[in-house]
Amino acid sequence: MPVIVQTVLLLILSNLFMTFAWYAHLKDQGGKPLLLAVLASWGIAFFEYLIQVPANRIGFTELSLGQLKILQEIIALAVFVPFAVLYMKQTLSLNYLWAACCLAGAAYFIFKK
Repeated sequence: MPVIVQTVLLLILSNLFMTFAWYAHLKDQGGKPLLLAVLASWGIAFFEYLIQVPANRIGFTELSLGQLKILQEIIALAVFVPFAVLYMKQTLSLNYLWAACCLAGAAYFIFKK
């Protein structure tokens, strides 16, 4: 499997974990003690790191550090938007589209030879 495909798939999976670690407690544990939310988030984030670190190591064999970072941000937004709309029941706005356009521009420049 090509390095870029491995990297993208692992980053998508790691971002699913991290998005839940960062934001799911806002919906699920709003009335619970902060320490409980922190510990639950750390527990979820542990699995994210088990995927994120290999993704970056694999990706860095063919991508620059800047390319890895922009790729990560694009994937983070691509994972976050469905999470926000479907899980957190947030309203989708045009601002998500404008943010995606900015990231597309960033991707163009960082991957341009």
